[in-house]
Amino acid sequence: MSKNMLSCELCPHQCRLAPGQTGFCGTKQNINGKITSLSYGQVTSLAVDPIEKKPLYHFYPGSTILSLGSFGCNMKCPFCQNHSISQRGIEMSQGYIAPAELVEIAQKATRETASIGVAFTYNEPLLNYEYLLDTALLLQSAGQKVVLVSNGQIAAGPLQKLLPYIDAMNIDLKVFSDEGYKWMGGDFATAKHTIEAAVAAGVHVEVTTLVIPKVNDGAEMMEAEAQWLAGINPLIPLHLSRYFPNYKWQEPATPIITLQTLKDIAKMYLDYVYLGNV
Repeated sequence: MSKNMLSCELCPHQCRLAPGQTGFCGTKQNINGKITSLSYGQVTSLAVDPIEKKPLYHFYPGSTILSLGSFGCNMKCPFCQNHSISQRGIEMSQGYIAPAELVEIAQKATRETASIGVAFTYNEPLLNYEYLLDTALLLQSAGQKVVLVSNGQIAAGPLQKLLPYIDAMNIDLKVFSDEGYKWMGGDFATAKHTIEAAVAAGVHVEVTTLVIPKVNDGAEMMEAEAQWLAGINPLIPLHLSRYFPNYKWQEPATPIITLQTLKDIAKMYLDYVYLGNV
């Protein structure tokens, strides 16, 4: 059996898959001796949103962007706000959109709404890696901006191959600890590396932390996070978003006073700190 197993090298999970087996993320499967994407071109949501909704506040503010989601995620956050697609499979797909067709849809959105490009969002877009590589260059060649809203859980090699085709990213920094990331099914070092690598590559980067009571709402943790981000660049915008009960996590919503306190702490190190969902 072991000789027929394949390794998926896209993200930190490095899943070893037997024939017919699907990976942790629900989007990669060993089919006929090849790691195959189940989510390629499969769309669960397509809408034109304000760029600030991503959230990106310093990237073409006031503009709109065509937003596309697929299915699956390589983390298992119990409080997931988009669990209806991120924790589900291909049964959630509303249809297939080929790369060239997406460019046409994006150009139409530009003509009708002044959309600046395409944001791959809603679920974890890096899982649709092959589709991103096939569409991002086409979009950029057509004058469209390419945006990712991501948890940053991608191996260093695939990330470096993708970054030249990405204009902006909002990257989740979910908790500033190894233990917290393990609890959510992710890898802390990988999230930090993705932020560092994207900034170094000249991608416009903004960071979001969903503040969850008893998980990542401590003053010391926020200070450590802000100090670390400032060490990369104090101009990186940080979005502190208010948690509300969702999915499997039903703790009460984050008190606004907690967000304000953490904002004050982060502002000691970062020039731009914003509160969301308040």
